[in-house]
Amino acid sequence: MITPVLIEPEVRRSVPLSAQEFLPVLELEIEPETERLVTADELLALSARDEDRYELIQGGVRIMPPAGAEHGYFAMNLGASLYLFASENQLGVVFAAETGFVLERNPDTVRAPDTGFVRKARLPRSLTGKYFPGAPDLAVEIVSPNDRADAVQDKVQGWLSHGTQLVWVVEPKSRTVTIYRPDGTANVLQADDTLDGEDVLPGFRFPLQRLWGDGLMG
Repeated sequence: MITPVLIEPEVRRSVPLSAQEFLPVLELEIEPETERLVTADELLALSARDEDRYELIQGGVRIMPPAGAEHGYFAMNLGASLYLFASENQLGVVFAAETGFVLERNPDTVRAPDTGFVRKARLPRSLTGKYFPGAPDLAVEIVSPNDRADAVQDKVQGWLSHGTQLVWVVEPKSRTVTIYRPDGTANVLQADDTLDGEDVLPGFRFPLQRLWGDGLMG
């Protein structure tokens, strides 16, 4: 899929395109896996003009289709509990799905978890309209029916290698949550187990029966 994009000439580009790039307004085409590198600021401008969702992988644009209803339900269910706990205990900020986190520069990588948490000590004085600089301390990923296992693992490792301390991968089909840590350890929680915030969200405990078993999701 090719997405036409208008980029103003004053925006700095990763790679010169041609002598025509200095025209007052230049219409460009951005395509996933293209050799033309895109910056985080350009991606943000694209997202503001377009209804599609995007991530940026080392300068390459990746289109992210909207999530299904089940995916959104689980993300909101767990995210709301995280938000209430973090705000009540003044531990930091919980970010909703589609929030972009800048993991790399030159070329830029911007990824978005289904829920992200950043500890208070790492927060800037104020949040802006730009992507968050750095990885979340906790990243939550909800697995959709069409997600490939290798793509999920790639995203998990991407979070961990850039500073995320906990990754929770929620698998609705098997009703499991897999916990990943930077030291390489991982464990799988079953439907009747309890999520623990560990050192990232000390004191947070979430019985997984609340995620699957309230009647709405059968």
